[in-house]
Amino acid sequence: MAIEFVPLPLPASADPSKFAEFGREVKGVDPSAIPSNPELFKQIHDALYKYNALLFRGATVSPEDQYALTKAFDPTSESYGHGNNKTEKTAKSILHPDLKTIPRVPQVQLIGNGTVYNHEGLAEAMLKHPSHTTFHKTRVSEEDEAKGFTRYYRWHIDAALYNLNPPKVTTLYGLNVPAGKRQTIRYDDGTGDELEVPLGTTAFVSGATMFDILPADLKSVAIRSRVKYAPHPYVWMAPSRAMSTGLGIESDGLEMPLSELPEWEESRIKVFPVVWKNPVTGGLHFQVHPCGVMELYVDPLPEGANREGALFPDGAHLTDLKEVRDLLYKMQRPAIAPSLVYPHDWRDGDFVLFHNRGVLHSVVGAFTKDQVRAFHQCNLAASDEPAGPTAEDVKKWA
Repeated sequence: MAIEFVPLPLPASADPSKFAEFGREVKGVDPSAIPSNPELFKQIHDALYKYNALLFRGATVSPEDQYALTKAFDPTSESYGHGNNKTEKTAKSILHPDLKTIPRVPQVQLIGNGTVYNHEGLAEAMLKHPSHTTFHKTRVSEEDEAKGFTRYYRWHIDAALYNLNPPKVTTLYGLNVPAGKRQTIRYDDGTGDELEVPLGTTAFVSGATMFDILPADLKSVAIRSRVKYAPHPYVWMAPSRAMSTGLGIESDGLEMPLSELPEWEESRIKVFPVVWKNPVTGGLHFQVHPCGVMELYVDPLPEGANREGALFPDGAHLTDLKEVRDLLYKMQRPAIAPSLVYPHDWRDGDFVLFHNRGVLHSVVGAFTKDQVRAFHQCNLAASDEPAGPTAEDVKKWA
């Protein structure tokens, strides 16, 4: 059977015109065979950067296979994307409860829900599906939750955002996917937006679409900007609470003071472009993890650019956290509209490979304690920083 790339089935809520180049199911190839076949890997590599998410149904993938395929996209990468200690050796990190390391392949993490026994060298692993109820400032009431209402947990890029570079790809392998009633995501932000999704979906949005749909004045800001992330951002943000859409943190001044964080160095703080350039297509992706951002730098308009109606024509350095967050939210919120979200309907044996530098994603929903869910996740801290827009890109869009 020849390799095929078949469009993913979209929910009725999705705008098909915005998904023409997003997501493909790959047929006719075993994921474990890809790393050792250079010609096949080149096909998968280029398809991943073109479509941003690839799905293999009914796959059988060992932790070693998953690590090998993930590493093939960045051969000199080695450690798990958050570091092999994952949480900077502190239980204060918001990532602390969510990850269990596979002992013989420490770059692969076991995630899910419920208690898993005798799994890949782990005698017993108690897993907890992240829920908005522990992270958002407000929550869906227990009564509404019982009726099937839920929220996005946290829109993000898989990245440590301090010391390590964002992984190029993430692989997710669904070993045990519990069945259950569909849920309805409520945005609870005054828009009335809702989205019906499968239980425990992973929701994806395209960073390319996020940039494409911006009005001209905000495109100009995005193409000229860089974000500065907090040191140890998952510890820094832990006392805070997220917005109801999962798209960033409420500005209530609850972040941990920098003086109380684990030891950090200014040289290890990450400053990345707001817009990242796709290495295969040359496209531009709006790639910001809104929860971890601390400051925003905006370059001046390039020489000869039209200044009429331009925001920050002479550049800016925004340090007021609320101002930074409000501006980013204004730019990112349109792209998580229900019609622009792909909510994956997981099945046992689904193996998903996604372009971590081209999409944002979110955990969704909640499980009961007796709903056992087991996934393997792998991403590797990259060997290089993401490339930003070229001078030509800035001139075109600024």
